[in-house]
Amino acid sequence: MINDFELLKKEILVCQKCQLSKGRTNVVFGEGPFDAKIMCIGEGPGRDEDLQGRPFVGRSGQLLDKILSVCGFSRTENVFIGNIVKCRPPQNRAPFPEERATCIPYLHKQIEMINPKIIILLGATALNGLIDPLLKITKVRGNWLEWNGHIVMPTFHPSALLRNPNLKKDAWEDFKKVVAKYRELVNPAHKSDYC
Repeated sequence: MINDFELLKKEILVCQKCQLSKGRTNVVFGEGPFDAKIMCIGEGPGRDEDLQGRPFVGRSGQLLDKILSVCGFSRTENVFIGNIVKCRPPQNRAPFPEERATCIPYLHKQIEMINPKIIILLGATALNGLIDPLLKITKVRGNWLEWNGHIVMPTFHPSALLRNPNLKKDAWEDFKKVVAKYRELVNPAHKSDYC
């Protein structure tokens, strides 16, 4: 299984299927254990991610790491972090529909191989790219959805929390539900700082 994952990574790292490949510094494959029980999916790499080739390493990533840590999770032990697209869109714009469509099969393969118990969608682009282009994050966040046999929690992207701190309370409620579901599905004794 790990060999298949490495083969997929090699394929993605040289991908040139869409225009985003022309402007990238690095492909951002994703990060975390290949058998993670939780998968966080964001929009796409930003400037810091493009430079380092790692997901969520800028201010949004630092906030995400803090949230995960308080929940008793980490990207090194139980969370794989990926994105709808693997290359940075220019000026950090949202990926165009055709860019999402070109890249999403890679994400589908990652999800299939990792087979997480819980998927957390971070923001509207992840929600629209994976589940339904018409869904609104403000309407469905905090509610469990089902997608291809996986349970999915949509919540706000960490960058939205940085722009509007009033959203943090709602996001925290969403992550408390994730902790409860993790205890139900994976580890009843899971320890978390605040819930």
